[in-house]
Amino acid sequence: MYYFASDIHLGAGDPETARRVERQFVAWLDGIEGDAKALFLVGDIFDFWFEYSRVVPKGFVRVLGKLARMHDRGIRIVMFTGNHDMWVTDYLTKECGIEIFRKPQLLEIAGQRIFVAHGDNMNIKGRPMLRLMNALFRSQVAKFLFSWLVHPDIAVRFGHWWSGHSRKAHGEERDKKFLAPLVEYADGYAAKHENVDCFVFGHMHIMADMTSSRRILFMGDWATAPNCLRLDDDGTITQITPDLS
Repeated sequence: MYYFASDIHLGAGDPETARRVERQFVAWLDGIEGDAKALFLVGDIFDFWFEYSRVVPKGFVRVLGKLARMHDRGIRIVMFTGNHDMWVTDYLTKECGIEIFRKPQLLEIAGQRIFVAHGDNMNIKGRPMLRLMNALFRSQVAKFLFSWLVHPDIAVRFGHWWSGHSRKAHGEERDKKFLAPLVEYADGYAAKHENVDCFVFGHMHIMADMTSSRRILFMGDWATAPNCLRLDDDGTITQITPDLS
């Protein structure tokens, strides 16, 4: 089996919510460990992550330990960076064996050609402010200045504040009409690349299974409800909301 999950947002919200989501995620990892061949984490696994050369955010030990153990058992683990954890560098690879993808990928798995992307920074030509913010946060100069001029305590506090602001915006936009830009992107990509069977996105915090020019699957956020995709060896993709209560 191959599994996909996104928008866990570890560390988000009040302490009780953050602990609940982390425990649910670890319980889900426990449940899939027995039959998983690969796990694809499709962005925003952490609500905020900024990695200094010798300092990483504290916490998440249950998750990181579990992912490291799964890797040691031979399970491939891939993480796509999202807009909340784009500043990942090499810590997760060195300590947990996680492959990091920073751009969308066309993956061939179980006979299916699946386009996988977090979904941020895509088809945003008509949103100049969003384009500006994306360029700023992805700037290596901005990252360098942030790491050298801002104390980690202040940086993490600011990062969580900004991440919370961003999540609240998503909370007000849960109508499926907000999926339209990514559906348009998928249709445009499929028109130019016939060798794609379906698309998998996160980011929008809305679970959806749609058909346009191709099948398009959106994963929701875990604070609302744990959810994932399972790809069977015969190529069947199923959207699942596991009961982790």
